Amino acid sequence: MDCRNFIGHTKLSYIEIAMNERVVILGAGESGTGAALLAKAKGYDVFVSDQGTIKDNYRDDLLRNKIEFEEGKHSEEKVLNASLLIKSPGIPQKAEIIKKAKAKGIEIIDEIEFGFRFIQGKVIAITGTNGKTTTTLLTYHLLKTAGFSVALAGNVGESLARKVAHGNHDWYVLEISSFQLDGTKTFKPAIGILLNITPDHLDRYEYKMENYVASKFRIMQNMDAKDHFIYYADDAVITSALKTQKPTPHLVRISLKDKNQVYYDGTVMQFGFDENFNVAQSDTTLKGPHNLINTMAAVSAAHLAGAKLKAIREGLKTFRNAPHRLEHVGTINGVDFINDSKATNVDSVVYALGSYTQPLIWIAGGIDKGNDYNLIKDDVSKKVKTLICLGTENEKLKNFFGGVVKTILETQNVSALVRMALQEAKPGDVVLLSPACASFDLFKNYEDRGDQFRKAVQELRKEVENQLV
Repeated sequence: MDCRNFIGHTKLSYIEIAMNERVVILGAGESGTGAALLAKAKGYDVFVSDQGTIKDNYRDDLLRNKIEFEEGKHSEEKVLNASLLIKSPGIPQKAEIIKKAKAKGIEIIDEIEFGFRFIQGKVIAITGTNGKTTTTLLTYHLLKTAGFSVALAGNVGESLARKVAHGNHDWYVLEISSFQLDGTKTFKPAIGILLNITPDHLDRYEYKMENYVASKFRIMQNMDAKDHFIYYADDAVITSALKTQKPTPHLVRISLKDKNQVYYDGTVMQFGFDENFNVAQSDTTLKGPHNLINTMAAVSAAHLAGAKLKAIREGLKTFRNAPHRLEHVGTINGVDFINDSKATNVDSVVYALGSYTQPLIWIAGGIDKGNDYNLIKDDVSKKVKTLICLGTENEKLKNFFGGVVKTILETQNVSALVRMALQEAKPGDVVLLSPACASFDLFKNYEDRGDQFRKAVQELRKEVENQLV
């Protein structure tokens, strides 16, 4: 039997039983609102409950589509009479309302699972601790520029359920977090990508790394021999876990060290699906060794989906990454300013430091997440001439790097920060905002931190240019 047709018939059963079945959705953010729109479109009796305040744009979505909702509470009498409960990925399984729903035997899933049940096309799913967004956006871009009917969804852009509610596509490229994977049951990518696994969100997983690893590997739980699983073979955690996973999909290994199906030979990226196909990083728009991994994963996925090699080459030349990821935000007096505000852990900073050979003015700091700075000590010692601490509590950074970096400064003002950085730099140097820390001491989030940095650089550049006129 054709697997795709079989899956399609299975999903039709959800449509057939939808009428008059009550679906309750916990959380009215992008994920919850998208699930509500899809449930409404499929004929469910829908109710949305959010313990907080619903944002205006999502409230408007619910009102416009005549979907009943509440905010500021979870009314048990309205929640626990559901046939199906769809929860926000941010709501943990140990939440009281979830425990009560389980006790009543209510099926509990997340929005990704719900959206998948109504997909008619195929899924490329990308997960990993770092690099998910870049790889997802690049994969989507390669398929889009190659002329595919493709949607971008998941943890980047709109929710999968919202995309499915608004129409059908042949391919869906999804960024998937561990939280989203936790709520899946039948979710089955045709192509799955696992980039890396490093400690993160361990408070959600009882501070057990093995639980976090198991969550990431849920991406593969329903994949079969017709599917493809792309993974970074140099990651010791992934390769160790694979020994106990007994994977059924076709494995595609990516490596920076060894000759594999897809690997970097020190000069170009080599793709084993065509002996004549290789790509130099200079032929792409992405910098750094981590982006070699991301690029090899995205190119492999696009090829497996059917994109022609010529189209892939062209797409690599025109890709623009999401903001706050080694984003060049300006050059002043020969000094490049780089916004890597998304680097909220030390593992991300490892990649950032490895992307540059020039002397660095490194900007770091914020809310420390239990960082082990030994991971970057050698690179910092070799490359960083000045460390500028941006945060309210900088003692850990200053104490650790006091004997490593010659000059350490600090500030809590972004405008002063960029002036300070320019004063420390010489033409040819790079000013790198790669904080290694969360942003919530001084900013709303990492986007706000990056946006303020970009704005301050652009304002200073105009000021300097005006002085030269």
